[in-house]
Formats: sequence, C-alpha cells, structure tokens
Amino acid sequence: MSTSAAAGNHSYKVVEVVGSSDKGSDDAVRNAIADASGSLHHLAWFEVVNQRGHIEDGKVAHFQVTLKIGFRIEK
Repeated sequence: MSTSAAAGNHSYKVVEVVGSSDKGSDDAVRNAIADASGSLHHLAWFEVVNQRGHIEDGKVAHFQVTLKIGFRIEK
C-alpha cells in the first residue's frame, strides 16, 4: 500500500460547537474552530448545520453558527 493511501485510513470523532460573532457568520465559524482547536487536536473538517442571529433595534446584533467538527482519533 502506498504512503498516501495509508494516510487516508483514519477514524474520526465528531463534536458539535456553536460559534458567535458580531461581524458575520464566516467570523463565527472561524471563532468556533479557533476555540475548539484549543482543547481538541487533529481537527480535520467542519460542516455548518445551522445558522441563526440575534436582532436588536431592527438590526443584526450578532451571528451564531452551529458546526459539526471532525477530528482524527489517534491510534
């Protein structure tokens, strides 16, 4: 088996994380991943599963994005 094929055989654990930002949903995603990387290792992928926001005085006050984040399980 080639090295590149062997490198693709991994198992992953998935956690759900909610990131928030007053700047936008992209920033909320980045905040969630940055915070998760502080306690989780080998982060590999993410999936946005929900987006919502908070409205104050007729304007968007902040964004919340729910992510599923996959990280590789160490052997």
